[in-house]
Amino acid sequence: MITLRQLRYLSSLARQRHFGRAAEECAVTQPALSMQVRELEREIGAKLVERRPGDIVLTEVGLEVAQRADSILAATRDLVDFVRHREVLAGPLKLGIIPTLAPYVLPLVLPHLQKDYPQLRLEVRETQTKALIEELASGSLDAVMLALPVDGADVETMPLFDDAFLLAVPASDPLPARGRVGIRDVDQRRLILLEEGHCLRDQALAFCATKRGDQAAGLGATSLSTVMQMVANGYGVTLVPEVAIDAKMSDPRVKLLRFRDPEPGRSVGLAWRRTSPRARDFAALGEAIVAAHQGAPGAVAKLRSRA
Repeated sequence: MITLRQLRYLSSLARQRHFGRAAEECAVTQPALSMQVRELEREIGAKLVERRPGDIVLTEVGLEVAQRADSILAATRDLVDFVRHREVLAGPLKLGIIPTLAPYVLPLVLPHLQKDYPQLRLEVRETQTKALIEELASGSLDAVMLALPVDGADVETMPLFDDAFLLAVPASDPLPARGRVGIRDVDQRRLILLEEGHCLRDQALAFCATKRGDQAAGLGATSLSTVMQMVANGYGVTLVPEVAIDAKMSDPRVKLLRFRDPEPGRSVGLAWRRTSPRARDFAALGEAIVAAHQGAPGAVAKLRSRA
């Protein structure tokens, strides 16, 4: 008989593509994990994994079984959640969040959650959108905070707030600090973006590259902090989300400029599995995030007053 343990091991193996790393993730020995996967292959009657030196590849059948296993494991977790979580935002909740939100939103919302929901045990996972969606689907995460929209009919979403983009330039740039700029003011040859995989990179390119034919600078960074340091030192310009302004405004070497309407930006929201029984938790979490965001310090208001 197929067991949930076997499905969990196969799911981990599909993510890690390595028996040792999968065994470490599942907190078992490598021989134990390998034995359970072989037993699953016998039960199903098909080869699921091609074993290679230092690597593994799932067969076509293995990929399909792993995908279905993720759905089964997620449904199992939802069943347990249905029984365990009767109080709003009590007990463990695994939240995924993209890197261009985590350092700016979490310091605002965590004190609210700790004060209003002391029984909540929040576990945070910060990574890129693609990985968050995969982990949400597999049940490894309960909810994710990211830029909307989210693809997938099995995902429910809740918009939280709009996050406008601003143009960050070196303080010595001739563009005036007062007033608003347009897309033609963005020198795409000097445009610094986050590395591939960050949704903010795609959003910036969608706004800039479709308007003009220039190519963005061949530079990429893993964090907004790195990008802003490059701007501060005169290496180029970038688009920075409004939610990050308070953390970035202190650097006198950087000048932040608002765009003319319609301003570029993104819609930030929560997403969770449609089958999850914890909709009340996610609604309460969303309300806490909105309240914390609206009560943030006034650097944004100061910038708007200059525009």
